[in-house]
Amino acid sequence: MAATAELFEEPFVADEYIERLAWRIPGGGSRGGAEAFDPKRLLEEFVNHIQELQVMDERIQRKVEKLEQHCQKEAKEFAKKVQELQKSNQVAFQHFQELDEHISYVATKVCHLGDQLEGVNTPRQRAVEAQKLMKYFNEFLDGELKSDVFTNSEKIKEAADIIQKLHLIAQELPFDSLMDIFFFSGKYHDLELQLIQEFTNAQRRGEISRMREVAAVLLHFKGYSHCVDVYIKQCQEGAYLRNDIFEDTAILCQRVNKQVGDIFSSPETVLAKLIQNIFEIKLQSNVKDQLEEHRKSDAEQYLKNLYELYTRTTNLSSKLMEFNLGTDKQTFLSKLIKSIFISYLENYIEVEIGYLKSRSAMILQRYYDSKNHQKRSIGTGGIQDLKERIRQRTNLPLGPSIDTHGETFLSQEVVVNLLQETKQAFERCHRLSDHSDLPKNAFRIFSMLVEFLCIEHIDYALETGLAGIPSPDSKSANLYFLDVVHQANTIFHLFDKQFNDHLMPLISSSPKLSECLQKKKDIIEQMEMKLDVGIDRQVKTLNCMIGQMKHILAAEQKKTDFKPEDENSVLIQYTNACVKVCGYVRKQVEKIRKSMDGKNVDTVLMELGVRFHRLIYEHLQQYSYSCMGGMLAICDVAEYRKCAKDFKIPLVLQLFDTLHALCNLLVVAPDNLKQVCSGEQLANLDKNILHSFVQLRADYRSARLARHFS
Repeated sequence: MAATAELFEEPFVADEYIERLAWRIPGGGSRGGAEAFDPKRLLEEFVNHIQELQVMDERIQRKVEKLEQHCQKEAKEFAKKVQELQKSNQVAFQHFQELDEHISYVATKVCHLGDQLEGVNTPRQRAVEAQKLMKYFNEFLDGELKSDVFTNSEKIKEAADIIQKLHLIAQELPFDSLMDIFFFSGKYHDLELQLIQEFTNAQRRGEISRMREVAAVLLHFKGYSHCVDVYIKQCQEGAYLRNDIFEDTAILCQRVNKQVGDIFSSPETVLAKLIQNIFEIKLQSNVKDQLEEHRKSDAEQYLKNLYELYTRTTNLSSKLMEFNLGTDKQTFLSKLIKSIFISYLENYIEVEIGYLKSRSAMILQRYYDSKNHQKRSIGTGGIQDLKERIRQRTNLPLGPSIDTHGETFLSQEVVVNLLQETKQAFERCHRLSDHSDLPKNAFRIFSMLVEFLCIEHIDYALETGLAGIPSPDSKSANLYFLDVVHQANTIFHLFDKQFNDHLMPLISSSPKLSECLQKKKDIIEQMEMKLDVGIDRQVKTLNCMIGQMKHILAAEQKKTDFKPEDENSVLIQYTNACVKVCGYVRKQVEKIRKSMDGKNVDTVLMELGVRFHRLIYEHLQQYSYSCMGGMLAICDVAEYRKCAKDFKIPLVLQLFDTLHALCNLLVVAPDNLKQVCSGEQLANLDKNILHSFVQLRADYRSARLARHFS
């Protein structure tokens, strides 16, 4: 059995168990060994081992049954013990309830007895206190204060309490003589002064606990407010050593806020009184000194100081909102700020508009003076309106043409200065205007911007530019007005940005919004009409540009270019006339793109491109072409087509593609003429146009060519 027990190893696996058992039996191995394999012996051993296992199982089963019986016995005993404990617990709980009822009964008796004792003792104590007060009162009537409480300076707190009570009693007596005796003694006031002096000394020494004691005593005296005043006054001593009164005030209030709760019973009242004292004396004096100095002499500095002082005061108020100042601290601080600035804010917008008007006029005048330009007056009223209508319908220049020498009279620096001044005005308006007046004041500032930027500067430049546009019959190609258009567009964008960024937030929720939008729309439409008129008239001056191209072609193009005497000596890729014309056109296209934007660019470039094509087409019709000359003409047209690509107008590029295809008729073999003419680009052209190009060939009169084209 011992051997069998050794075979039970954890974890138990039946197959491994049988294998170990077989290896232990002599002759039971399957892989050779000292003895040969003997199945009978192995069977006997297995049978014996099974019997041993059965015996072991029976023993273990008996042991398990014995343990189960023991466990059941223990469980019954434990259950019995638990029942006994529960009974004991119930008995103890009942005893506890009885004890609790007894304690409650005794406590009730004690409270009743205490009430009876208090009912007896309270009148006795009052009688004793009344006796003492009568004694002290007699001393005042006799005029001799003999009690130690009045003569000992260390008992000032007890003396103050007694005098305060006597003072209340004396006020209720019907005899004026007693009141006179009490007050003439001067003890009440003397003691009050002593307490205030004691509080002052304690504050200087930094004794918070002593200050708290004295303040508690003075709380019932008439001089308590003087105690608070002394505290406020001494708090400010040495607090304003720097030039920054706002920062000093914030630091002072922060320090007092931490201290005042340990001294006074109502710290929020004391702190509020301190802040009121600072605002009404320190800040108001500082504001008055800085503003009155420039109020009449320097509007710019006055507005800057007003904005800065008001901003810093409101910022200080925001910091003070963190402290406990009572129930409605927002209204309290707003009233303090209003009391300081009300005299300056009442007429703020008038000062702002007056300054903005004079400053804007000075900026414009300084600019025109730098250009040595005397600003001419632009007519207004019925005659000017009539001129505008005639000009819009006819595009005729009304009035003499002005030579501006290329000056647009539009300045980015002037615009930036005007917008900067207006931006600062909007910021001041937002801060300094009353909420109800804010939209109205912002609209007035916007009107100033419209007057000086849009009318006095941009509109004047447009009028001057229109007068400076040369007539269509002029020989000089001057695109001066396109520069005006370019700068005006840039300024419009800046104007619109300021409208959205700085004006809109001020009027977005008021009826003034629609009024401002309409005013902006009207002024932009008015200027766009003038821009359109100028662009239309400027387009007509494209004749000058075409004339310049004609001049270049006439001066540079030679007949021998397309019909050289020696066909084999032609080495150039395109003619000199083509190079100069393309260079000129590219410069003009670049200038137009820089000066204009949007649909205006496409309109002007399309008109110029069509006229450019017509010029080259007619120019090529003037020459006769040999075979090599025709190749050179094709090269010229190819270069013109590259130049046309810069226009980025599909119609213009299509025209030059067709012209290039027509030039192929100058070099194609006679047998292939009909095939080329029926090609995709030439099939839809009038036959007369095709014929006119074929006639330009030097060999056109040969019978063979005429026969193939007929």
